[in-house]
Amino acid sequence: MFEELKGLILPTLIIVISIIIGIIFEKIILGKLQKIAKRTKWEGDDIIIASLRRWVTFWFGLAGLYTAITTTAISTTLINYLQKIILILYILSATIVLSSISVGFVNMYSRRAQDVLPSTSLFANLTKIIIFTIGVLVILHSLGISITPILTALGVGGLAVALALQDTLSNLFAGLHIILTRQIKPGDYIRLESGEEGFVVDITWRNTTIRELPNNYIIIPNSKLAQAVVKNYFMPEREMSVPIQVGVSYDSDLEKVEKVTIEVAKEVMKEVPGGVPTFEPVIRYHTFGDSSINFTVVLRCKEFQDQYIVRHEFIKRLHKRYKEEGIVIPFPIRTIYINKSNEA
Repeated sequence: MFEELKGLILPTLIIVISIIIGIIFEKIILGKLQKIAKRTKWEGDDIIIASLRRWVTFWFGLAGLYTAITTTAISTTLINYLQKIILILYILSATIVLSSISVGFVNMYSRRAQDVLPSTSLFANLTKIIIFTIGVLVILHSLGISITPILTALGVGGLAVALALQDTLSNLFAGLHIILTRQIKPGDYIRLESGEEGFVVDITWRNTTIRELPNNYIIIPNSKLAQAVVKNYFMPEREMSVPIQVGVSYDSDLEKVEKVTIEVAKEVMKEVPGGVPTFEPVIRYHTFGDSSINFTVVLRCKEFQDQYIVRHEFIKRLHKRYKEEGIVIPFPIRTIYINKSNEA
């Protein structure tokens, strides 16, 4: 038993020393590289170092285990099996690291090129699928399994898979179409012809998620969204007009009404968050109503959701100012004439 324990001392020491070297490498060398990377303008080095930090010690430990196996008195067959397992772990971990780095780069360039490639999980997921597929093929090839028949089988079976997954593929390509046309992007506020509306949260390989103002999610299949009539409130720009209908009494001085209303509107544009301070409000009379002369006041807000606070403050301030100025907002009036000559 002592001899057996003595034979395990060297392999154990090799594994322990390898792990210690990995920890030192990760803490000291990668730590210094990370500090240097933070001082650079390029985000790519931060992504690479952050992806490597979780795996350096693991790789050193596997290297130590690989070396330790050769020093133990076990059968050659078992050594070969263990070495293949270690190789698979190396390839699998490298695939995970490459996937993390690639997704990081995709997201980084998506943020930089918002006008060309919006940041969505669809591209990140496609990147992961491609890299993991390549990783699996490399593992099979390293185990001596020919991947040519597998690729041939995938090609032959591709038609059957495409027929079986028509809806899935339809949503996938519809999602790509939505992203590449740039007509709908994450962050946009949209309204569908069916009435659903909200902020676009994400476009995945299967569906698009919309968050309503009450903070509920609407999940829409990409194929249906691609075929729907959609109103995008953030295109061609985020700023939007806020028309507000107002009516005043027929006895009102319309010049005074216009002057007072414009003053209140300018005040709202400058003081209310979400208003556009440089915008010149517009008033347009348009209708002789049953009990009032009606007109439209056009304000402007920075984004769709800002219209509510702008409208709220304008109505509140205008009502107060009209009271001060003696301008009447009339109630609906109906006059009834009775012909008494027909009474018997």
